[in-house]
Amino acid sequence: MNKINGYTEEEAKTLVHYICEGKDRGQTLSGMFESYAKKTGRAKGSVRNYYYALLRSSGDERVKGLLKNTGLKAEKIVQFSEKETDEMLRAILTQKSKGISVRRAVLNLSKGDDKLMLRYQNKYRNVLTKQPERLERLMRECGIESSADEARKKLEDEINGLYDRLASSLKEENKKLTALIKKLTDENALLRLQVKNLQS
Repeated sequence: MNKINGYTEEEAKTLVHYICEGKDRGQTLSGMFESYAKKTGRAKGSVRNYYYALLRSSGDERVKGLLKNTGLKAEKIVQFSEKETDEMLRAILTQKSKGISVRRAVLNLSKGDDKLMLRYQNKYRNVLTKQPERLERLMRECGIESSADEARKKLEDEINGLYDRLASSLKEENKKLTALIKKLTDENALLRLQVKNLQS
């Protein structure tokens, strides 16, 4: 069996055995992914992704052998409808606009359900890559500035700030020059008076 997410066949056996034992004890998959991750030094998400990838590799005879009589199987995934997709994306974009990361937003939406979280995350990434215009449309509908709008506004703010600083600096310089001209004008008038007095 080729490696899936960096696991060897022996590691795959260990994980399958661990999940089966945990299920017998009534543990949740999410909890088992977390405890297995701690035990092996892997990331919880990596363990979860590997587990589901393994269950879907049913065409591989060695995988079939590993899963035989375990009762472990991947549930059929029901695709999101267009309406469900838009609702999910709106919820993620709204949280994202408040400074929450996409990962955290997906976790909030899934309420800790690992499978659902993974589905939300994959769907968001898929739309981001293949349908960025859909995200732009939903952001407009939600009254959220797009990244292009944000970038433009940031640039405008920086330009305005620079202009204000330059204008302030020029005003200050103008004040100094005006004072210097007045001083020189006064000194010039005084010199003229002195020259006039000398000549008379």
